[in-house]
Amino acid sequence: MTSPQPPLWRRAVAELLGTCLLVAIVVGSGIAAQQLSPGDVGLQLLENSTATVLGLTVLILMLGPVSGAHFNPVVSLADWLLGRRHGTGLSLPELGAYIAAQTVGAIGGSLLANVMFGVGTAISTKERVSGGHLVGEVVATAGLILLIFALARTNRGMLAAPAVGAYIGAAYWFTSSTSFANPAVTIGRMFSDTFAGIAPGSAPGFILAQILGTGLGLGLLLLLFPGAARSVDDVLVPHHADERV
Repeated sequence: MTSPQPPLWRRAVAELLGTCLLVAIVVGSGIAAQQLSPGDVGLQLLENSTATVLGLTVLILMLGPVSGAHFNPVVSLADWLLGRRHGTGLSLPELGAYIAAQTVGAIGGSLLANVMFGVGTAISTKERVSGGHLVGEVVATAGLILLIFALARTNRGMLAAPAVGAYIGAAYWFTSSTSFANPAVTIGRMFSDTFAGIAPGSAPGFILAQILGTGLGLGLLLLLFPGAARSVDDVLVPHHADERV
């Protein structure tokens, strides 16, 4: 019999902390890149993406055993949707707690990065919406959902940390949007008018594209792995309570 998960409050704290640190890494490394490599956008993106790959991998390893390390509302939403038929995955109250924690954490991470670099908090003015950017977000999110749930279905969830980190790092470069693929991160990045920011007017389009990408990713998942719903308790990382957690 599968052992129970840690209590919801502990998982919510892990999701809040993990999403906070993820956004602090994304925004903070973007600010550092601007300061270290002024005028070279390609090098700035390389520095930003490298920090994100390494930081995300570490955060999944650190907090995955507590909450599964979703750090992303569409991952939690997909977990809930897939589990409805088999009684697995997040319940509706758990989904609400996860999304709330992720969103609050993301905003906190952006504010933290602003404080660390002394840039002051301001709403971003960086407009990002175009047809290509929105398609990029659909593609990035669909690939992320397919990757995460395919790993869980094939009992390779412990590879999620390097695999998800590698995918996000690659998607920084092969998508025109630089792969936000996360509504909470999108909201958090509105609160820093720096390299990694996004203007509030661009955020709704990005979030809608991410939701569409989630639907596409789930469709591909069920086509390729029809039994995926049975494994959602192990997304991203198996997280069951024992004396070590």
